[in-house]
Amino acid sequence: MRKEPVISIVDDDQFVRESLKRLMKSFGYVVSSYQSAGDFLKSPQLGETSCLIADVHMPGMTGVELYEYLMKAGHAIPTILITAYPDDHVRTGVLDEGVLAYLVKPFSETDLTRYVRLALESGNRQK
Repeated sequence: MRKEPVISIVDDDQFVRESLKRLMKSFGYVVSSYQSAGDFLKSPQLGETSCLIADVHMPGMTGVELYEYLMKAGHAIPTILITAYPDDHVRTGVLDEGVLAYLVKPFSETDLTRYVRLALESGNRQK
């Protein structure tokens, strides 16, 4: 039996988190959302996540730190980082480290869904 891919959203802004969750569900994806990196790391969905959408700037562990932690722990989850505070230095660094996309809020639905599809396709090829 084939499992549906899970998209996990980590953002401390409830409005953004819920909006992204609704958008992804409208495309038929299975979605989990978390208000912090710590909540995501403790969740049973960590191992099931096929695509991670995380905010760069969050209290505690940032989206960048979350990505780095996951990579060091052996969880190579295709990741899309989102931010309202763009920084070219951070953008270049995370893209060089393997982050799939660095999107600046407000980003287009088209851009986000294109990168989600790429993340899910890359995950299927790795298995």
